[in-house]
This record gives sequence, C-alpha cells and structure tokens, in this order.
Amino acid sequence: MALAAGLVASVSAAAGAPAMADDRAAAATSATAITTQAPTPAPAEFGECPADVVAGAAPYVLDCATVEVPLDYAEPEGRQIDLTISRMASANPEKRRGILLLNPGGPSGSGLTLSTLLASKGLPKSVRDAYDIIAMDTRGIGHSTAARCGFTAETPHFGNLPPFAVDDAAVDAQAKIVQDVAEQCASAPDAELVQHLNTPNTARDLDQIRAALGEEKASYLGYSYGSGLGATYDAMFPERADRVVLDSNIGDTHLSQDVIRLFGPGMEETFPDFAKWAAKRHGSYGFGRTPAQVRATFFELAERLHETPLAGVDGTIFRMGTFGYLYSPGQYPKIAELWEAVLTDDASATERLAADVPAGPLVGVPGGLTAESTGATSGDAAGADGSADEPWALDNALTVFLSVSCNDSEWAEDVQHYKDTTAADRAEFPMYGAAGANITPCAYWPYEPAEQAEISQKGKKNILIVQNERDPATPLRGGEAAREQFGDRARLVTVDGSGHGAYVLHDNACGLETTTTFLVDGTLPKRDVSCRAG
Repeated sequence: MALAAGLVASVSAAAGAPAMADDRAAAATSATAITTQAPTPAPAEFGECPADVVAGAAPYVLDCATVEVPLDYAEPEGRQIDLTISRMASANPEKRRGILLLNPGGPSGSGLTLSTLLASKGLPKSVRDAYDIIAMDTRGIGHSTAARCGFTAETPHFGNLPPFAVDDAAVDAQAKIVQDVAEQCASAPDAELVQHLNTPNTARDLDQIRAALGEEKASYLGYSYGSGLGATYDAMFPERADRVVLDSNIGDTHLSQDVIRLFGPGMEETFPDFAKWAAKRHGSYGFGRTPAQVRATFFELAERLHETPLAGVDGTIFRMGTFGYLYSPGQYPKIAELWEAVLTDDASATERLAADVPAGPLVGVPGGLTAESTGATSGDAAGADGSADEPWALDNALTVFLSVSCNDSEWAEDVQHYKDTTAADRAEFPMYGAAGANITPCAYWPYEPAEQAEISQKGKKNILIVQNERDPATPLRGGEAAREQFGDRARLVTVDGSGHGAYVLHDNACGLETTTTFLVDGTLPKRDVSCRAG
C-alpha cells in the first residue's frame, strides 16, 4: 500500500483473550501466558521468495520463509495460518547483533520488500550489518494466509478512509453502504480469519517469528500503523522487545475513530507546504500568488466537482487525491497536474490522474509505505475486476484494513454520532475533516473488540519516537502523545519536514543520524531532539 492512508485496528479477539492489566508486569504476564501455550514454531527454513517479491526486491536479493502460527491464540492447538517473511541477511556476521523486524503500516499492504525499499532510499550499511532485517506479510495479507471479504470493482466501498461528507444526507447515504459491507465480511468464506485479524494477535505473531528465528530478543522499526503495532509488541513482550523505533505515530497502540479523525488536522497542517510551493509557481500553474489564494483554489475546485463531477471524479475523490499526494513533497507536481486538469475541464487527464494517485489514499491505508515506493497506483489495483478465477486486486487490502480497524476498538453505532463528528470536523478542518469523521463499516461490525495492550512508563529505556512536524496522516500530535505515554522510557525526535515517514524515507541528516545511532549502538538521546530541515 502506498505511503498514504493507513490506520490501525484489531479484531475482537477470540473468547479468552488475555486482559491487559494496568500494571506493566501483570500485563506482560497476561499477554505472554497465552503465547507460551502456542506450539513452539518450527525453525524457519529460508529459500527462494515468490516471483513478485524477487522482482520487487531487485537488484537486492532476499530469501523467504513461512512461519506457522495459531489463528486463535486462545486455542493454540486449533487452526494454524501461515506467515510469509523475508530476510535481508547481515553481510557482516562479526557486527551482527540480532534481528530487526519491520512493518510498513497500513495495515493491509505487503511488507515483504520494505527492507529493500529502505536500502534503496539509503538505509545505512551500519544498520544492515547490525541486523538480519526481517520484513513480512502480517496475518491476513498477501503471501501469508490471505483474508478476503469478496469485494469487487463494483462494490461501493473503494477505501477504508471514508468519503468526505458534505452534509448529513451524505452520512445517511454512507451508512447504508457500510452496513452492507460489514454484513458481507461477516458472511464471507474467510469470516473466521477476518474475526482474528487484530493488533494484539499480530504482536503475538511477531514474537512467534522471533522464536522461529531462534532469537532471544527482537528490535523493531515500524511506520504509521506500525508505530501502534510496535508499541503493542513492547507492552506485551517487554523482556523480548529490544530497540524499538516508532516512526509517524498514531499516538496509541491501535486505531480508533479518534485516530482516523487526525487526518483532518493532518491535512490542514501539511497543505501549507504545498500552497507555498504552488504560490511560487503561480506563473506556471495559476493557482494563486499567495498560499491563501492557493487554498481558495482548492475549495473552488472541490465545490465545482461536488456539484458537477468530471469523468467520474467528484469532490470526494479530488480531496482524497490531493490528500494522498501530500504524503511526499516529491508528489507536489502531481497535485498541480490534477488541479490543472480540473481547471481546464480536461476529462481524460482528470480520469488518468485520479487513477494514478498512489494506491494508499484510495485503498485507505493511512500508513503503508509500499505502494508509493513501488509505483503501485489505484489504477493498477483496479485492473482486475474480481472474476471467479481472479479476485479483485484490492479485495485483500480493503479486507485486512477494515478487519483490523473494526476489531481493535469499540466504534459508535449511532448514525447521529457520525453526523455530529462530521459537522464538527467539517467546521474545524474544512479541507478534509469530514472524511475521517464519517461513518465506516465498523459501526455495524458484528465482533467484539480485542483487549488492547497498554503503554507503560515502567521498564527499560528502549523507545525512540520519530516524527515529521507536518504529516497528513499522522500529525505531530501523535508523536507527542506517544512520548507522553511512554514517559522517560522514550525520546522524541521531531523533524522539520513534511510528508509521511521520517527515517530514511525523507532526507534529514539529523533524524537519520539520531535514529541510526540508536539502532546500531543503543544510544538513546539524553533529551528530546529537534531536527532542523535538511
């Protein structure tokens, strides 16, 4: 999935899932007790990766393995599912200190080539020497045992991020759609797997992977939703979590409506960077000579498309596309191209550019890294129509994101609640607030939410929180919230930068050096770090 939209959540775990106590020691004992009942995984046997992973990793070479884990950790001898993992092995055994588990966010996109993406972006050799870098498709995704609700290109659910609701009537209309979506997932052949997709189970899977690799501890680097997963792993397995880096933070261990509503302030805080860029280029694009004029152009175009869609692109898709391209300043020319097409009523260009938005925004994976980096787009994903022989390309991604999101937390069931939240956020964050505040299938989800781990300030100082100051999906307040919850166990590295993903993904020397030093030497800064741009 793209660097664009991912959130988090988890399924109501199976009956008997352990309660997370307030006390860290009790919580750790409770969480790990259920894991130790699971069969000890067989040692991972590495071999050749699937063909698409080989192609995606090139010119780097990975090897892959399958780890078998319980579907339901409350019934460890019951049904087992497969997890596919990849390994970028340390080329310097003398400097190797262990394994580094990766997560790209989402949850919904394949993460098997995240190690090679980071290497191509400049992951320092010192990190690659220090660890065997382990990436994976988490439970339900891709080459692991995959979950599908049976969505097709005709299903009126094209993204886990709800559409921007222009008024109460739009919320009512969306409620009818998402109720059908929830019922479809509950009755799908994969419903049993869907029910057990949640963040605590994924954290248990991480520890099973660690055991299958024969390691006593595991270090971790996770982006976006992966920040919540990393916080959960540390909370549930405090003795096994080694050095933990949480990048682009959701500010909690899991997703909820409160987290998704952060997209509203996230866009408001990030858009000015594009507006400044566009204002300097008014002579070329004509969007306005000042950032304020560029902002006014955004609303003018959105309203125009809400009233009269162009080539199937309405104001909702226009807002979503602009939001998605804010994930990286390198995509600003794409925003300009889309706006130009709408301004000039160029239907074919508008249709093409909407299809070229990195898959994350349309798939709704606020925090995945893989789509933008690999060049996957919503148009590519929509290529398969979901025939009997070939599932729709987005079915798996949509299913996993939805399942984890709904299963991880309690969602309001009253439609009026969503009318209230969209009205409030439309007023406070007019660019995009009424999207994240809108109703989702979680309002009609049939399963009880999973018991979540709780972040504790007790324990070793092993958490580095990395955060861009301006991030459309996971704004700075998420990093600040995580820092407050971890207390003195953590340090916050704030980067004067714009976009989603800080370490390696966007060029900042201070952020790169501080995080690399922590991963390689274990040196946590004495105090929080504020990195200047560049």
